[in-house]
This record gives sequence, C-alpha cells and structure tokens, in this order.
Amino acid sequence: MKKAKRHPLLARLRARLELTLDLRTDAAILPEPALIRRACQAALQRQVKLAQVSIVIVDAAEGRQLNNDYRGKDYATNVLSFALNEGETVAGLPLFGDLVLCAPVVEKEAAEQNKDLMAHYAHLLVHGMLHLQGFDHEEDDEAEAMEALETVIVKRLGYPDPYHEEQH
Repeated sequence: MKKAKRHPLLARLRARLELTLDLRTDAAILPEPALIRRACQAALQRQVKLAQVSIVIVDAAEGRQLNNDYRGKDYATNVLSFALNEGETVAGLPLFGDLVLCAPVVEKEAAEQNKDLMAHYAHLLVHGMLHLQGFDHEEDDEAEAMEALETVIVKRLGYPDPYHEEQH
C-alpha cells in the first residue's frame, strides 16, 4: 500500500488556524466542519501567523439576544464577529476571535436571495473572518475593498460572487 504524501504547505496553513465549533441550534442543515475550515482558512490573511477562532452557530433567540446585547439592535443578524484584539497584530500573540452565525437568518437570507445555503454560509464565514482581521465596511471605500476581497475569496472556494445580484 502506498503511503499518502503530505503536502508541507497545506500542513503549515492548517497549523495557522485553530478552530472550535459550537452548535447551539436545531437547524436541520448546517455546514460541514470541512466547509467551515476551508472558508475560514481561505480568509486568513498572510500577515496572520496564528489564529484561534471559535465558530458558534445559534438559533434565532440567542442571535437576537447577542445582537441586542453587543450592538443595541433588537433582531437576529446573520453573523456577528467578536475580535479580542480587533484585528491588531500583537507581537507573539495569535489573532483571537469568535464568529456567531444565526442559522435561521442565514437560511432565510439564502432562500430570499436564491443562493445556495452552503455558498451563503461560506460567504458569511469569510466576511466574519475578515472582520476579525480588522476589515470593515462602515465607509463606502472600505465596503468596496472588503466586498472585492470577499468576492475573490468566495470564488476561489468555488462559489459564485456573493454580491452578483447587487451589481445589476
């Protein structure tokens, strides 16, 4: 039996990202851990040497509570990003953060926008990971740059441009 070759670059990339996954929802269709890892890894920028990220997928009630507690908005949103060091690189320390995805909101948006559910999850994971690394979309120029980067990453993952409908 042949021994499988190990690809050193893939091993180094995998070692740069430590992920934990916490499912707090009874949603019937959730992304596989492999998709979560691929999307998060793809969004990790070169300058980040090590990242420790928790992915939490919640139900609508918890999503609403977290959005209200941390953003003062009384509704569940698709993804929330919590960065310990707000995208700033601290010498010798990894990037720490949490991404919270609200399964019912992600499902509803995918259906309303006629998008594949896993493609939408991948996009939101990429979006959240970029937030953890300091990207934002408060100003128009920031939004354009972030959306362009998200599009490149999501397409590299094999999914269509997540903003395609908005470009018509």
